[in-house]
Amino acid sequence: MKPAEIRLVSVTKANRALVTALELAPEQTDFVAGNADSLEEAESDEDARPRVVMADGRAVGFLMYDASEDDARIYRFMIDRAHQGKGHGKAALRELLDEIRELGHVRQISICYEPENEAARNLYRDAGFVEQGLDEDGEMIAVLPMGDR
Repeated sequence: MKPAEIRLVSVTKANRALVTALELAPEQTDFVAGNADSLEEAESDEDARPRVVMADGRAVGFLMYDASEDDARIYRFMIDRAHQGKGHGKAALRELLDEIRELGHVRQISICYEPENEAARNLYRDAGFVEQGLDEDGEMIAVLPMGDR
């Protein structure tokens, strides 16, 4: 079976309902804010860059990041429960890192996640992120240096 083609697309009025319909498994709901809340946040944060993760034309995930400074921050990343375990998260992260690299000004990317979220820890570690310790909210901070630009 050929892997799905993963693309990141901007959130629009036309695909917003697809994003809010995405769901996490019940044991994951404490790991990431809801997509409806995230989209609401994006409306008031001009630096937020919300993206729909598309696999072969179907919405399978959502992510959001900020790259307004030299450092980019990924602060939402989820794959719908029905589409987990298919490599979509790894492929979406690769696409996201490419998108951020293409901006040309980012020197480092950071992400925070719940320390007990082993799937997230493994995904980010495999992509080269290095854990830095816990933030004031008890979330793990991990960074990926982008090298000299």
